[in-house]
Amino acid sequence: MSVFDHPEFDQHETVKFISDAKTGLKAIIAIHSTALGPAAGGCRRWQYLDSTAALTDALRLSRGMTYKNAIAGLKFGGGKSVILATDAAPKSADLFRAFGRAIESLNGTYITAEDVGCSVADMRHVNEETDYVSGLPKSGASAGGDPSPLTAMGVLLSIKAAVKERLGTDSLTGVSVAVQGVGHVGLNLCRLLHEAGAQLTVADVNRHNLQMARDELPVTEVAPNTLLYSNVDVLAPCALGNVLTAQTIPNIPAKVVAGAANNQLATEQDGARLAARNILYAPDYVINAGGILSVAHEYIGNSSEDKVLAEINEIPQRLNKIFAEAKETGEATNLIADRMAQRIVAAGAKG
Repeated sequence: MSVFDHPEFDQHETVKFISDAKTGLKAIIAIHSTALGPAAGGCRRWQYLDSTAALTDALRLSRGMTYKNAIAGLKFGGGKSVILATDAAPKSADLFRAFGRAIESLNGTYITAEDVGCSVADMRHVNEETDYVSGLPKSGASAGGDPSPLTAMGVLLSIKAAVKERLGTDSLTGVSVAVQGVGHVGLNLCRLLHEAGAQLTVADVNRHNLQMARDELPVTEVAPNTLLYSNVDVLAPCALGNVLTAQTIPNIPAKVVAGAANNQLATEQDGARLAARNILYAPDYVINAGGILSVAHEYIGNSSEDKVLAEINEIPQRLNKIFAEAKETGEATNLIADRMAQRIVAAGAKG
């Protein structure tokens, strides 16, 4: 099967496969659209089942970045990169330098940053070979640094908006939230939820992450394969995608789904499945835009963290528009969000 026949191929502009024998680097860069500007999206390093799974992830994530950047009002298109993590290619400065050279070869059509499995330190090595990278160490009051806390902030504000819409309360005090994945974003979200008075249930396949959460916060730990079915008000997927499926949705007790993970819905139809069960879904790429707002303003330059925070505070307004249209039309929230993003991209392409 060629890339063009892949079920997740959506008129992507560029799909680049990288192989570096010296470092063992194997990576895929997918550029979905540059209609609004150069494609921006992070680099994910993950141990995939095989290269086909990695390609699927890159194609889906890059399309999601097109939609995320469009709805966030950024003059960037959508792209994403994935590095296939293997024992034969451990993390190293040379590996990320090789990745940086691959980024440089695209001549600015794709700008990367850290995502799952990558760090600010990794991006510094990428930056040794290319300037088309963001998420670098923060300097003073300017935008920059690890975007995870800002992603978490946008998700927290969106959870508040969704709880008000679905549960009718302005407060998170006593609201129960199950957080799937307590890594960089998930742990920051847990901190914010705790400060807001929420009761936390958590799960993660990474024992170190769990220990950090337990040491710092009053959390109830459950097994990763049972967290989706926790009897809570809010389910916040903050690990990997494809967790909301035809098999899992019928057994989810939560009244709201609002989390930081990308591509939470396995298929477009899963949004309708949630709606049919009266579960309010906050589209992931709408609410997890805090990180890309940070790295985008860092890349553009001449922007402060205060400006980024102000734009993150606008995320719930966009979400409320989606909720209002869903209530009026009966359509699933994911379809409404997709249509909003597509209109913005189409207008940009004509301009």
